[in-house]
Amino acid sequence: MAQTNTAVAAPAPSDLSFIRAKVQAAGSSFYWAMRFLPVHKREALFAIYAFCREVDDIADGELSREDKIVALDRWRRKIEDLYAGKPGDEITRALHPAVIAFKLRKKDFIAVIEGMEMDARGPVVAPPLEELDLYCDRVASAVGRLCIHAFGEPTPAGERVADRLGRALQLTNILRDVEEDAAIGRLYLPAEYLAEAGIAVTSPTGVARHANLTHVIAAVGALAETAFADSHAAMALCDKDAVRPAVIMMRVYRQHLDRIRDSGWNLVPPLRGFARFKASAAKLWTAVHTGLF
Repeated sequence: MAQTNTAVAAPAPSDLSFIRAKVQAAGSSFYWAMRFLPVHKREALFAIYAFCREVDDIADGELSREDKIVALDRWRRKIEDLYAGKPGDEITRALHPAVIAFKLRKKDFIAVIEGMEMDARGPVVAPPLEELDLYCDRVASAVGRLCIHAFGEPTPAGERVADRLGRALQLTNILRDVEEDAAIGRLYLPAEYLAEAGIAVTSPTGVARHANLTHVIAAVGALAETAFADSHAAMALCDKDAVRPAVIMMRVYRQHLDRIRDSGWNLVPPLRGFARFKASAAKLWTAVHTGLF
């Protein structure tokens, strides 16, 4: 059942302009999936995305480890202030009406911050499967739980979509970005799968060049495929209109995973030039095909 938008004060136009510019500048698939929603949902989701982008930029930025932790803790306090009814910057002011209207949960915002702290305290290198799952829950599924409320599907089935699709998207990101992550000292591939493939973790770049890496990519790909299937099954129990943005995200990221699988589970270089243009066109077609126009 779709949620109604409770009457609350709208964010200032300057705050909304700041949020929209931040989301559009990121060039994310998120923009394509959310662009054509009703205004109150779109603004809520853009504000959620802007928050996520802000804390992610801290974790991935040039600050020292100590300064990153301080900056993320500052965001934890901002979220506490938000839920005390005292939003203090453009992002939390834009989030405030969404928190009230869609009953967004503080614990999900805090989980996202905790996920970014895992990176900030890192780098994460070959985590155990249990730790990888926790990381995926914090940086992706928690975001999904915020979004599924804003979509208007705060049901057990909606929660299942968020949890499983979040994991599917994050695992796909991990497979797509193995070389890029290795270049900055990160390796999200699980220790158990690396050991099974006979890959000693000497350095992230060494792992990224290992001859047996395809076995690990295939194993993580299988986890992602299962998560995609689970989320698809849960979507069938949800309101079709409410979960359309999630369907778009699933289809776009599923294309990424299919591209890796079709390569024989090899590392796939990023799309450039005309190939990138075609991928952007495919995102727009996905939006059209899913019925958002």
